[in-house]
Order: sequence, then C-alpha cells, then structure tokens
Amino acid sequence: MYIGDLHIHSRYSRATSKDATPEYLELWARKKGIDLIGTGDFTHPAWRQELEEKLEPDENGLYKLKSEYRIRGEGAPDGRRPRFVVTGEISSIYKRGDRVRKVHSLLVLPGLEAADRLARRLELIGNIHSDGRPILGLDCRDLLEIMLETCPEAIYVPAHIWTPHFSLFGAFSGFDRIEDCFGDLTPHIRALETGLSSDPPMNWRISALDRYQLISSSDAHSPSKLGREATLFEGEPSWGGVHDAIQEGKGLAGTIEFFPEEGKYHYDGHRKCGLCISPGESRIYGNICPVCGKKLTIGVQHRVEELADRPEGYEKPGGLPFESLVPLPEVIAASTGCSAAGKKVQEQYEKLLSGLGSEFEILRQVPVEEIGKTAGPLVAEGIRRLRGGQVERTPGFDGEYGAIRLLSEEERSGLEGQLSLFSSEEIRKMKEMEEEGERKEKDRVPALQKSRKEEEEGAAEAKESADFPPNALQREAIRREDRAVAVVAGPGTGKTKTLLSRLLWLLNQRSVDPSRITAVTFTNQAAKEMKERLKKMPGGKEALEKMRIGTFHALCSRLLSEQGRTPVLADEGYSIRLAQKAKEKFGFPAGEGKFLREISLYKCGLPRPEQAKAKDSAESDAVGAQTAFREAFAWYQDQMRSDGVMDYDDLLLAGLKLFSEAEGEGARGMRKGFDYLLVDEFQDINPVQYALIRAWNRDGKELFVIGDPDQSIYGFRGSDAGCFHRLQEDFPNLARIGLQENYRSTGRILQGAVSLISHNPGGRRGLYAAAGDGQRIRIVTAPDERSEAIFTAKEIGRLVGGIDMLDSDENGGLREGRMRGFSDIAVLYRTHRQAELLEACLRREGIPYVVAGREDFLAQDNVRSALYFFEALLHPGNAFAMERALHPPGEENGAETFALLAKKYGKKVRSQKPIRLLEEWAKDRRLEEDEGLRRLADMAVLFPDMEAFLDNLVFGTEGEIRRNSGRKFSPDAVTLMTFHGSKGLEFPTVFLHGIRRGLVPLELAGKEGDVEEERRLFYVGMTRAKEELILTTSKMPSAFLAEIDGECVEREAVGKERREDEAVQLSLFDFLT
Repeated sequence: MYIGDLHIHSRYSRATSKDATPEYLELWARKKGIDLIGTGDFTHPAWRQELEEKLEPDENGLYKLKSEYRIRGEGAPDGRRPRFVVTGEISSIYKRGDRVRKVHSLLVLPGLEAADRLARRLELIGNIHSDGRPILGLDCRDLLEIMLETCPEAIYVPAHIWTPHFSLFGAFSGFDRIEDCFGDLTPHIRALETGLSSDPPMNWRISALDRYQLISSSDAHSPSKLGREATLFEGEPSWGGVHDAIQEGKGLAGTIEFFPEEGKYHYDGHRKCGLCISPGESRIYGNICPVCGKKLTIGVQHRVEELADRPEGYEKPGGLPFESLVPLPEVIAASTGCSAAGKKVQEQYEKLLSGLGSEFEILRQVPVEEIGKTAGPLVAEGIRRLRGGQVERTPGFDGEYGAIRLLSEEERSGLEGQLSLFSSEEIRKMKEMEEEGERKEKDRVPALQKSRKEEEEGAAEAKESADFPPNALQREAIRREDRAVAVVAGPGTGKTKTLLSRLLWLLNQRSVDPSRITAVTFTNQAAKEMKERLKKMPGGKEALEKMRIGTFHALCSRLLSEQGRTPVLADEGYSIRLAQKAKEKFGFPAGEGKFLREISLYKCGLPRPEQAKAKDSAESDAVGAQTAFREAFAWYQDQMRSDGVMDYDDLLLAGLKLFSEAEGEGARGMRKGFDYLLVDEFQDINPVQYALIRAWNRDGKELFVIGDPDQSIYGFRGSDAGCFHRLQEDFPNLARIGLQENYRSTGRILQGAVSLISHNPGGRRGLYAAAGDGQRIRIVTAPDERSEAIFTAKEIGRLVGGIDMLDSDENGGLREGRMRGFSDIAVLYRTHRQAELLEACLRREGIPYVVAGREDFLAQDNVRSALYFFEALLHPGNAFAMERALHPPGEENGAETFALLAKKYGKKVRSQKPIRLLEEWAKDRRLEEDEGLRRLADMAVLFPDMEAFLDNLVFGTEGEIRRNSGRKFSPDAVTLMTFHGSKGLEFPTVFLHGIRRGLVPLELAGKEGDVEEERRLFYVGMTRAKEELILTTSKMPSAFLAEIDGECVEREAVGKERREDEAVQLSLFDFLT
C-alpha cells in the first residue's frame, strides 16, 4: 500500500511558497512518507519546462526526480523515492442557469506530452500564463469535453467539492446535482475530492454520490503542507494503477483525512464579526448574521445537510476505510500547549523524523512507547489519543481554520515529564492567552439585530421582454394606424419591445401580408434577435420567409442581388491601400483615414471640413486642397469601378438609384414590400438613408420610426438628430409619441444620466425609472492611467466574488448587490487605444474578456490574404476576392499556392468551424506566430461557420465585431468596447473608463469636438448600466463628471501617486506574463 497526494500547487500559483519546486516537493514527500505526489499546475509553461528539466520517466508511466536534484538529509530518508504524476487545477467561473458558477477541477494526466497538448488547447481559451491555477470563463462541461478530446485517458475530478466559494456543491456558486454541472458528460466523472472540510461519512449521507470514488488531497500551497489529506492505494505506484483506482475503484484502499472541523469552512459564520455557529443556529437567524445583518458564509456542514437524504452517522455498506489525522507539528503543539510554528515544536518534529521515520509512519504505525522515548509522554499521549479519535475540536468557519485539542492544561500537568520541553512559565502564559481569548469571545456575543433589507430593488429585468404587457404609451405606439408615426424612445424604455410588438400587431391583429412588411435595424445583431423572436411566435417562421428584416446595407445588398446586380464590397484593407495611392498621386495633406471619412461625407451630400474652410477663406491653400480632393475622389471611384467593387456608401447609393430609376409595374412590385416600413434607431440615419426611407415607402401605407435624439452619436458619419424634425416637415400630420418609463436602469443611475444630458438643448428630460433607487454611481479617481486600469481589473475580481479562495477570504463578501458573472460586466471607453493597458491588467489578474470593435490588424496583409482566400473558396464568382487570393502581396507563386490550398480546404470550408480553418491555414503558411492572424482567430471563436464570420466582418457594426481574449469555446467573459460600440446593449455592471479631460469630450489636435454629441455619447455609455455604474478617472477629470447630480453619486480615491522611477519599475514587473 502507498500514499498519494495528487492535488498540490507550484510556486507559479497565487499565494504559494517560493519553495514549491520539484526538489523541495520531493524532499517533503520523503519527510511525510508520501510515495506519489501530483506535479500541480501543468498548464503553466514555465512550470512544465522546469518539470521537463528536473524529472525523468520511471518504468511505470510516472516520473521521478533526477538524482542530481535530490536534497539529502534534513530528516528525510534517502531510501524513499517518491513518484510524480502530472496534475493541475483549473478554476472555472461562468454563468449557468442565471447564476454565477465557480468550480475548481483537478485534472490528472498520463504524462508531460499530454500536458503540452492540453495546455495548447486551453491557451486558446484563456490566459494560462499568469497563474498556475488559471481562471477560465469556461463551463465545466466544456472543459471536460476539451480534456476528453485532447487526452481521452486523462482523469477529471471535481476538486474539494464542498468548499463554499469554488466547488461543485459550494453553497455560494455550486450545483445541487452533478448532472446539473456536467450534463451529458456526467458518466465520465468517476471520482470526487472530498476537501479539507468534509470526510467520507459526510459524503455518504448523499445517496447520489454512492457510485463515485472518494479521494483526498492536501491542496498544498507549500511543500510542508503536503499530506494534510491523502489517498491510499494498493500495490506499487504506476499510471495504470492510479487510473484504475480513481476511475474504477480497483486498488483504491481509502483516504487519510483532516478532521473536517479543522477545515476553513466547516461551520457557518462571519470571521469579521467573530461569529461561528452551527447550521441549526443559522437557520434560526435565517442565514443572516446577527451582528452585521449581512448574509452568513454558509459552511460545508450546512450544505451537506441541505443535500443529504440520509441521517447523520450513516455508514455506507462497503465504504472504504479512512483515518482522521492531524499534521505532526500540530499534534506536538496540541499535546504540549505550544505554537505549531514555534522553534521548539519544529526542533522536536525534526528529532522525531530523524529517530523514528516519516511523519505518516509516526502518526500511524510507530508504537506509542517508542514515541514516548524520543518525544516524552505528552506527545506520546497526544498521538495515542489521535489514533483513538479522542480529539476535542473547534470548527473552522468563513475562511478561518478550526483547531483541535488533545490535552488540557490539567492533563498535561498531571503527566510525568511535562517540564522537559516546556517551562511552567510558558504554560502559565499560554493559559492567560487562552483566558483572554475566551473573554473576548464572550464580549462578542451579540443580540440579534434586525436583518438588513434585501438588496435595494434592482432593475426590473423581465419587464422589457416582449411577452410582458406594454404600458399605455407603448400600446399607443404599437396600435396607431397613422400614415407616419415617430416614437421618441429614451434609453431602456422598451424600444425593441415596442418595435417588435408593432410588427406582431401588424401580422396577428391587422392580418397584414408579411411580404408587404420591411423592418430596418441598425445592427445585424438586432435583426438576428428580431428574427429569433419571430420564429418563436405562432406562424412566425412562415412570415419571416416573406418579410424583409435587416440593416440598410444588408437590405440594399439583397435588393440589388434580386435584380441580378450582386454587389462586391471593397474591404477595409483595400480602401486604405487605395487611399494611400491617392494620397501619393495627388499630394493632399489628409491621412488615409481622414480621406476615407471625407469621401463618405461627400457621397452622403454633406459638407466636408475642408469645404467649410474653403468657404470661409479665399486662401489658395484651402482652394488647392479642394481641388486635390476632387481629383483624388474621381480617381478613387474610377479605380473601384475598374476593380468591380463598391464601398458601403456606394451600396446605399446603388440601392437608392435602383428605386429612383424603377418605373411601372417593376417599381410598384419592389415598393410593395415596403408598404409597412418600420425603422429602428432613426436618430442615427444619414441623408442617403433618409432618402432610401422616402423612396422605399413613397407610395406606402404606413411608416413607423423609433429612436432617441439624445442618443444620436454618429455625426461624423453624417447622422443628424434633427431627422425627427425633417420627418415632421415631410409628414405634417406625423403622430409623435414619447416613451418615458425606463425599465433598464435603477433610479440613481437614470437620475445621474438625465442630469447630464439635460445640459444639452431641450430642457430637463422626462424619463423616470420603473425600478428602485439602487446603488449610487461611483466616481473613482486614481492617480494615473495605470492605477486606474489596475483598479478596474481588481474591482472586477471583487465583483465576481473573488477569483480565488484567497480573494474570497479577504473580501469577506461583496460591497453591495449580488455576485456577478464575467459576462455581466462591461468596460467602456472612448477610444480603442485605451483598451491596451486594460487588457494587460486583466490578463495579469487572469480575467477572461472579449474586445468588440474594428481594429487596425484587420488591414494587415496576412489577415487580408486569409480572408480573401476563404471568401474566394466560398464564392468563386467574386472576381475581386479571387484576384487578391491568387495574387497576395509579396508572393510570386500565389496562383500555385492557392491551387494547392484550395484542394485541401475546398471541402471543409463549409463544414469546419472558422477558428480551426484559420489556425490550420496559418500553420500551412508558417504564420503561427503572426499576431494579426491570432487576433483574427480570436474573433472567429464566436461564429459557427466561415460564411457567418465573413458576413459579420462585412456588415457588422462596431459592437458586433468582437475579439476574444483567446477562447475556443465561447463562455463567460468581460466585454471591452468603445462607447459607440455599446449602443443598444446593456449590462448589470458597467465601468466607464478613462473619463478625463481630452478623452471625454474627445479632443483631436488640441481641439474639442462637438460637445453636444460627445455628451450624448457619454449619456449612451451611462445608460448601458442596469444596476451598477462605476466611472473611473485620473489626474484631470472630465468636465462632464461635474454635470452629474451629486445626490446620486459617491466619490472615492484609489491608489497613490508614485515616483516616476518607481512607476517604471512597477510597470515592467507587473506586465510580465
């Protein structure tokens, strides 16, 4: 029989000892008497490299420390040769069933090669470099699937299954059944780790666990903590033996346990309040702390009783034996009344090891008489009582370890030789300390306080769903039959529900033919959601086949295709390169991006900045710039025509021309599909889109538009909040309806947002919140940008209840409100550049995230080549894409390469997921290290097929184009995006990051932009928050912060000013990953 401890950690995990190296782990395994130890932390690349260097395979599929690394002496017998098995722990924090789930999993692998394979898979999912126990926003079921796909013979064991914060059955974030966690893959779970706060009899009380092997491990964070709990195996250490024991129970001989009361979470309580109570007492108090009025930390005993279907004391027939032991230093301390960490106890410990053997041999096998000869009668008696279970226990609670007592002071005094190790003065002092502790405990006994109120009313989440009855104003908007109806819908007032409900009213109540209905949305995502909702309605699928739903660009593309004029759209990279050539050819001063923006405004019929300058000035420079622009524009358009492509503005103009030129029956047939036209986000349309609306609905029956002038944020693209006024001029009998009841944000968030936007013309807005007041808006000031980003990352960790048990212990509960999942949280900022520092801090904390929005890497040559290649495969008739796929930049034999790759990818381009296609393509092109292609693959994670992915890149708005932080499955993650990208979205918790002068409102070249539009943009950001809004700033706060009503704000400062040299040193250290 041998002893194994499989769940440990290396020095690469948070809060671990620097001595957690292979050498010291092996040394302490010998001192403890452990024959098999887990490596821990297999996901960390530096740790795997160290294991490769210092371990060597043995003859039974395990590993042993190379002889040159063994540490001799130090009380450890040289004859024992512990083996290593590759293991690691994964922390999964994700949302399932509208609850945040936090589960730790122990993975046991057959070798380092398997560890490399699995680590490479996991690296695509999240950051596995910053912590030996990585945090993945990944469903446990998906993690199990990945493990089985990569290494079918590996073992998956849910870790410390009862720990309140991070476990399968945890009181705060676990499940009630194993099947609820692992679903269809539950049969692959064969064993469970009991954890320090439970023992086998506690687990035997749940009949559903009868079929699982119970194993125990120390979860040691330092070598000296090895063996606190362990598993007993029969035979000799081997991979096959370990696998069969854990998976089948063959050769599993039992466990060595902590006394469960010693665990940190055995009883209920509050550490900060000094309260430790039994489950029965907790129930009397309604699980509310009688001291502070907050929720108690529910312990393992309480949770076991909740799920148990057998009485306490039940003995499972055939249950494996177990031993409850205490680490030898604690036994010495409990027997003598001294500190386990004290010098004298440590000296006695080393003396016992040198004279009698390993720690487990002393605790389990060495005769008590022999122990007495070496350590004296106190320690001998303590071990005798330990073996007999004669132990007095004080339960641990809320992150504080429990304690055991083997001998009272009177008993110690009565035993011969008690002064050989400890003086009477020492014993007297210990007694005084004990009495002082008891007195403090009595002083803390509190009267039951009135339980605090439940969290302040949160935002009414369900109210905005389409099946909730509309309010009076919504109902009026849904049912009006005027020729033209304009609905001004403030944020969170149910705009989407009203639009969808009107569409359903047309179909179901007024029996309008769906082929006569068109709904225009601002984003593809909005169109998709509308279609999904319609599918669920009776007859919805049939109606969808006839009606049109989509963005202006998607609808124009469809209309042109129906007329045999399928458009080929120029991608961003093409446009930028064409602009570069135009700049070189005509010598105009503007950059490529500015040139393209001016072209867009020009096509929309709007004045460009340079035109305005020319009107105000007769200077030759301004006139010359105008001439250069016109020439460059004409050349730009000629080049696109010769290449057979058009840009997005051309697409709208082509759609408008199609309707303008149509005559007779053809025109009537096309316009019939727009008899009932519904337009979302009306405030963001430009003049060409307005003209499209008028052309489409020229002879129509009804026009319904909905939007909010206060959320008009695309002036740089030609949108104008004055479009409502223009519609009134075109339709003098326009019916106007205003929605005022906000169902999204709590009262204080809405109050703050309204106070801000009311500084724009139009007076005080009439919005009011359906929900209660909620939390105040937090304005957090940091000394610099880096401190601001660090605060944001740390605060996200706190909001999810801590990203590890250390955080959970230290936080002692959430500030206010309930625990968040990563996907409940968004960090919004004014410019993409602000995300770089944020990403570095989030990676360091191990927090998974996605980045939304178009980024510069999409224009890189290798990225464009990949996209052209797959577009050409999917659509061989796209001559533009085919030409660029056959002749990529810098390649002489592009056509040959294309032909070879097309053979390989032609059959699977429609069947495989885009991320796999892109990864394989990069490997074939020897571009695995290309950062742009890696980012492209991060985006592809979120799409089921290549066609959908490419369509999103073509027609997706900023908020829809997302880059993952490297996850293959698409689980929980924090969202990072610009204010613009957040339009139309909502999150329980929102950070508005970097709210400082120069950024909000944005200043370019030292000049402030359109302040009213910038204020609207900030207003949009604020109103994305449902329950919690945190505004962060540094140094020079934005003037907008002073416009927020002080009654709904609380201010705080974080961090401290650093010297310049210190800041540099810290930044170099902090961002090493």
